[in-house]
Amino acid sequence: MTDRQAAQPNKRSIGSWLRIAAVGRNPRTTFIRAAVLAAVCLVSFKYILLPIRVTGISMMPAYRDHSVNLINRLAYIRRDPQRGDVVGIRLTPGGTGSTPSVMYLKRIVGLPGETISFSGGRVMINGEPLEEPYEKGACDWNCAPVSLGPAEYFVVGDNRSMSQLDHVFGKAERSRIVGRVVL
Repeated sequence: MTDRQAAQPNKRSIGSWLRIAAVGRNPRTTFIRAAVLAAVCLVSFKYILLPIRVTGISMMPAYRDHSVNLINRLAYIRRDPQRGDVVGIRLTPGGTGSTPSVMYLKRIVGLPGETISFSGGRVMINGEPLEEPYEKGACDWNCAPVSLGPAEYFVVGDNRSMSQLDHVFGKAERSRIVGRVVL
């Protein structure tokens, strides 16, 4: 047996091993699995889970700046948003030419029909203080009472140690709430 003949079986076995690692023992089955996985990922990230990158510190410490989270678009199909839920809110309509869609990550503190105000840094719901275990920093905000309509929610970030002027908060229509944050 020559050196060339002795090296050839090793070359074939390495080539066979690479082929098996790349496409499996049955390429047709591997292709079907890959197609199903691609379809599931496409449907999941197009219609169910929406990735969102947090920009800014208004939701600190629960959600850090530049972190990526997923919004479950199906969370409110069978139930309404609840107080304390962290939600994604679309402020401008997407898909309208060159108008970009802006998504905010905020916490719901006021439900439809309630009157919300800030007094000495505390959220007041119909004149009663709201217990907020997620609120960590000191807050000195004061805001006049705001009455919510039948399909309106009051949303605000968790980091209320920031200046009130630097925060985006207030009423959000139910139609603008995209879904609930998963993680």
